[in-house]
Amino acid sequence: MSKVFVLDTNKQQLNPIHPGRARVLLDSGKAAIFKRFPFTIILKVAIDDPIVAELRIKIDPGSKTTGIAIVNNSTGEVVFAAELSHRGHKIKERLDDRCSIRRGRRNRHTRYRQPRWKNRKRPEGWLSPSMISRVSNIITWVQRLMRVCHITALSMELVKFDMQAMENPEISGVEYQQGTLAGYELREYLLEKWKRACAYCGRQNAPLQIEHIVPRAKSRDDRVSNLCLACEKCNKAKGTKDIKDFLKKKPDLLRKILAQAKALLRDAAAVNITRKELFRRLASLGLPMECGSGGRTKYNRTRRELPKTHWLDAACIGRSTPEQIEAQRVVPLAITAYGHGRRQMQCMDKYGFPRGNPKQKRFKHRFRTGDIVKAIVPLHLKSAGTHEGRMTAKANGAFTIATSKGTVTGVGKNYCRVVQRADGYGYSLLRELLLPPQG
Repeated sequence: MSKVFVLDTNKQQLNPIHPGRARVLLDSGKAAIFKRFPFTIILKVAIDDPIVAELRIKIDPGSKTTGIAIVNNSTGEVVFAAELSHRGHKIKERLDDRCSIRRGRRNRHTRYRQPRWKNRKRPEGWLSPSMISRVSNIITWVQRLMRVCHITALSMELVKFDMQAMENPEISGVEYQQGTLAGYELREYLLEKWKRACAYCGRQNAPLQIEHIVPRAKSRDDRVSNLCLACEKCNKAKGTKDIKDFLKKKPDLLRKILAQAKALLRDAAAVNITRKELFRRLASLGLPMECGSGGRTKYNRTRRELPKTHWLDAACIGRSTPEQIEAQRVVPLAITAYGHGRRQMQCMDKYGFPRGNPKQKRFKHRFRTGDIVKAIVPLHLKSAGTHEGRMTAKANGAFTIATSKGTVTGVGKNYCRVVQRADGYGYSLLRELLLPPQG
């Protein structure tokens, strides 16, 4: 089961403990809840010269979801696991909407102003808001976890695929070229590129084979751009035929495959764009860093017979991965980035003209959207019961609470108690990703 983080009264990090032990300390009054997410307790006494285990935080950066795991390298135990969902795509959609409104307004010549492009110079190393959001989310959570547990090292997946090893393997030596790991790099890349399905029939959840689009019998082209995935039936049916002859009755599929063969991976590109900035900012934290590739992560996970999830991928990053990963009964925390509200100074209608006031963030009742609250509503009211979850605040004091069982509306402010203040994130437990016990 996921461990509970512990601080002493001076906020000094101690060893994480079993939830049962934390419950005993809380019931006996020897500790209090310091933070709900991640769950942390604080003792009411100071501990002199504690013996604290060295923990390693591992990060598997992704375009949409980033896996985070804290591993005790000496025992192989996964102390904490989380999956962080980014909001980069939402940021891009909103910026695109505003851009289209401004463009339409300029084309109608209704609110003309002189162009002022010269004041929009981008500094060196500039990243778009959607990209910098991904980096900031990861840095935020690494720093938060460093405050509640004794982290002494950091591992991150620096590249999804080792492109040099695929295009020119002899750079790292003949052993690497002919070794097992090189095959994992190539196969992981193709699985991502072809959506884990047969390129010809679209079959999923079946054994897939690496297939040459232009047959090797006609061209000794082993480049990645000439490879795809095919099920055994399609691979045998194609044989040494040219793809144009094999798909002459399916011209649409032929165009799609040829285009996909040259296409870049959008999500992989987003990770590649942010990896240098993420590496630089993680290195500035002062922890010893280890970097790995996606191929090695898959190799480590496959050897340990673990299912594919973001948090288990994180636990298997790099050479430091223990031979045995103790991840049974670990319930990963699902973290969803919501942001801290709009910074837009003025709302606009669909024509691009000012509309109303910007969305209110602060209210007289001091509740804010994003607060995690616990509401105990009397039986005579419509929303009777006990509800706990992320709250949407309104000026009239009638709140909406998103709980694990659904959404509850019209909850009065007098029945709500703040469990954790809004911090830009929403939380839930991923019990469906719980590993079954061994044996």
